[in-house]
Amino acid sequence: MTDQHARAGLAGDLAARLRRHVRGDVRCDATARALVTMDASNYRRVPLGVVAPRDADDVAAVLGICREQGVPVVARGGGTSIAGQATGTGVVLDFTRYMNRLLEIDPVARTAVVQPGLVLDRLQEAAAPHALRFGPDPSTHSRCTLGGMIGNNSCGSHSVAWGTTADSVRELSVLTARGRRLRLGAGWAGAPDGLRELVEGELARLRTGFPQLPRRISGYALDALLPERGAHVARSFCGSEGTLGVLTEAVVDLVEAPRARALAVLGYADESAAAQAAAGLLPLGPLTVEGMARDLVPGAGAALPRGDAWLFVETGGDTAGEARARAEAIVRAADVVDALVVTEPAAQRALWRIREDASGTATRMPDGSEAWPGWEDCAVPPARLGEYLRAFRELLAAHGLRGTPYGHFGDGCIHVRIDFDLLTEAGVARFRRFSEELAELVVAHGGSLSGEHGDGQARAELLPRMYGPGLVALFERAKAVWDPDDLLNPGMLVRPAPLDAGLRFSVLPREPVEVAFGYAADGGDFSAAVRRCVGVAKCRTTEAQGAAVMCPSFRATGQEEHSTRGRARLLHEMLAGELITDGWRSPEVKDALDLCLACKGCRSDCPVGVDMATYKAEFLHHHYAGRRRPAAHYTMGRLPVWLRWAARTRTAPLLNALSGIRPLAAAAKHLAGITPERQIPRLATEPFTRWWRRRRPRSPGPGELVVLWPDTFTEHLSPSVGRSAVRVLEAAGLRVALPPTLRLRRPPVGDGRSVTLDPVSVLRGRGRVCCGLTYVSTGQLDHARAVLRRTLDLMEPVLATSAPVVVLEPSCAAALRTDLPELLPGDPRAHRLAARVLTFAQALERYAPHWRPPRLDRPVAGQTHCHQHAVLGDAADRRLRAAAGLSGELSGGCCGLAGDFGFAKGHWEVSTACAEEQLLPSVRQAEAGTVVLADGFSCRTQLEQLAGIRGQHLAEVLAEALDAAEGPGDAAPRAARRAR
Repeated sequence: MTDQHARAGLAGDLAARLRRHVRGDVRCDATARALVTMDASNYRRVPLGVVAPRDADDVAAVLGICREQGVPVVARGGGTSIAGQATGTGVVLDFTRYMNRLLEIDPVARTAVVQPGLVLDRLQEAAAPHALRFGPDPSTHSRCTLGGMIGNNSCGSHSVAWGTTADSVRELSVLTARGRRLRLGAGWAGAPDGLRELVEGELARLRTGFPQLPRRISGYALDALLPERGAHVARSFCGSEGTLGVLTEAVVDLVEAPRARALAVLGYADESAAAQAAAGLLPLGPLTVEGMARDLVPGAGAALPRGDAWLFVETGGDTAGEARARAEAIVRAADVVDALVVTEPAAQRALWRIREDASGTATRMPDGSEAWPGWEDCAVPPARLGEYLRAFRELLAAHGLRGTPYGHFGDGCIHVRIDFDLLTEAGVARFRRFSEELAELVVAHGGSLSGEHGDGQARAELLPRMYGPGLVALFERAKAVWDPDDLLNPGMLVRPAPLDAGLRFSVLPREPVEVAFGYAADGGDFSAAVRRCVGVAKCRTTEAQGAAVMCPSFRATGQEEHSTRGRARLLHEMLAGELITDGWRSPEVKDALDLCLACKGCRSDCPVGVDMATYKAEFLHHHYAGRRRPAAHYTMGRLPVWLRWAARTRTAPLLNALSGIRPLAAAAKHLAGITPERQIPRLATEPFTRWWRRRRPRSPGPGELVVLWPDTFTEHLSPSVGRSAVRVLEAAGLRVALPPTLRLRRPPVGDGRSVTLDPVSVLRGRGRVCCGLTYVSTGQLDHARAVLRRTLDLMEPVLATSAPVVVLEPSCAAALRTDLPELLPGDPRAHRLAARVLTFAQALERYAPHWRPPRLDRPVAGQTHCHQHAVLGDAADRRLRAAAGLSGELSGGCCGLAGDFGFAKGHWEVSTACAEEQLLPSVRQAEAGTVVLADGFSCRTQLEQLAGIRGQHLAEVLAEALDAAEGPGDAAPRAARRAR
């Protein structure tokens, strides 16, 4: 029997026993296992199964069954560990599903009782009304869990003020591998048998063997058990990476949150100058001293003071004035090139976002090449940081490597991703040599191999270089006291696996996979595109944040397979072929991608630019190659065909009437693959281009020529948007033209029999420009390429001019900007057209800069289109709204309709959940007289069908204002203009 068959048999028996004794979810299917093969590290382990326990009794049952069968157990929170400690070959305990509650907050005692799966931000939100907070705050605060923070002894940017997670732990409820329930705190009560004897026999070694620095996370914190430190067993447990026991509940301390904060951003000539200055600022009592250099954020320099490196120093106070005064005192004390003090909260958040996203942006070098963790967070005494950084840079250069250090300069803790070659044997060998030499360098500077994220597999092998063999042997004895069967997370911290074994890249194909898109940013390699996901898990943020979009399907379902990371993991395993064995035909990948809205939010919100909408289209293209597709692909996926057919045959009034007859509409929806809850949108009786042709041409004005793109939605479903855009663009002095078209020939009469007009020939025949969006979103990429080639042929006269192309539908504009050049990378016309595409607001701002819109002085509500947020940006729209007196912010997120997504069968619940997250509450809560803006046809349709509210394109709002400004006496000219 092969090892694989043996594992399959063990998994089957294990799953059966677990399901009999565990009330939570037990999953041993390929999807569940594939989702947890990796964390945010370089490592990959394939588990037997995943259990989401409902309570401590479930955890005890899992431990008992696994102990009997010799199956290891790994506890997992948000899965953002970067050293491999959240992966395993046995059973993975997922605490985020059920054991994720805040059980109690005591504002007087300043404590909270939490379950291990509670996300840190949820604790912060609950503590905020009491003017309290949890001190440690890693950059992953929106998705990391308290259990994971305790397991890794996480810190974050405020550790100079509030210390590590261990410093905030009061009591822990823990289950040992042999089923004992312990309540750990300060003192020996509740400690496992033998631990006190072990410590009291090694007091001298424990007093002298640990380096004294604020960020020493490596190894077991056995020195916390010294009598002079109160024998704090709970704090000693922190940072044990799930190897000693399984946490089921924690009592943590909260700190008083400053009523006001100020942020001083200090600019320095270089990284070493910033590092050397950091320690000198600590006596001034800052809340943070964070550092980074320009090579990490080359595009953010405009938002920062002059310099090539910066310190982010936050101060607090009872008032904004007090916080600012402390920040200004720090500026005066610092020898800086330039400085900036910010007190406005939104401005502070924008600056902090630059720092927080570094955990993702650092995974790419400035030239776009890959960089990886492994030596992410070594720490040295803060006073030696400048010297260490210089030596670190020299070591990188000696090995021909590059990295962009940043991190907690005030604590001497440096994060860095390095452009290791982990795909070839020679590259992996260099990774090992560099790791060994860097460990020696860190130790020579009195530092710790881990200053925040733990050792895991990445560094545990090198712990003897830091602690010596005697103390490492003591770690092994401590592990044996807690877990004599080595059941819990084996291979971590003690008796570790080699640091270059089990790398997650080793299973990927070595040759590029044949694909339809160009993947220019990834060298044309789909495997490299999938490798972009390093597990930072920003897509697992459980609450919508500001204007962000990613990841609406995860927030709707809470399931990992519906997150961007989860889908990327499944694609990784599909390419590996071990767990997901059907390749492009994989039902596991198809099912996970089915609820992807293709909103493109990940393209902008993911720190590493994962573009799941493109990956989904690529997968569907291969999955259905030579096979029958779902009905929705033939109907909504080829929507331009049917709408042009209806326009050509002038059957829109008849179709509208038939769609109003319930039995006929129900039958049509069933045949078309449309969910029965949806209403079929009404077709325009006069398409936009037909209105354009019969309109009396205007005398050409003196302004610039702009070409208005007649997208499918504007043309056939919302022609009022096109008419309004023409009204506004011409009022701004611009000359408007439409792209060239080819007229259809009359069908041949033949022998007198009736002739059927083939709708596909209308599309293929000759005709109009199209962005190919509906074909791309359903993975009909061959059709999309054919449509786009014909579009480029039609657009050649436009491309011969310098005229911009104004696209009113954001999703169509995004398709032309991104999908067009990716699908036709070898056609220079594709890149020229993509570069010409502008939104309505961008065109006005760029080509009519002196025009001022009419003033409305009204509030707005609604939602920025997800594709506009991800691809096009909305800065010009914001400025145009402000100039028109339209006040207020549009919500983020996704409307949930997302083209065909919300119409397709099986998507109704997720579609409505997405709408209820931000869009619908924003318009329901709006005051009377509010303008509801929704530039996308999908957004307007969702508003109308779910809330009975009519949303408007910004062009419609401005056109109405222009008409109103003419006054009632101008009604006749206005009517004539509309008829033109």
